[in-house]
Amino acid sequence: MAPSAVHGTVHNHCNQERHLINRDLYRERRSAALAEWREVMG
Repeated sequence: MAPSAVHGTVHNHCNQERHLINRDLYRERRSAALAEWREVMG
């Protein structure tokens, strides 16, 4: 899977959940996804 596809998948997943969880949990998950993305990219 192309890096941009992975990023898009993570981004869509987090945004889809946004209305279901509180702000702190959303930020925590978003930060974890960004950290994973940065690790993948290198």
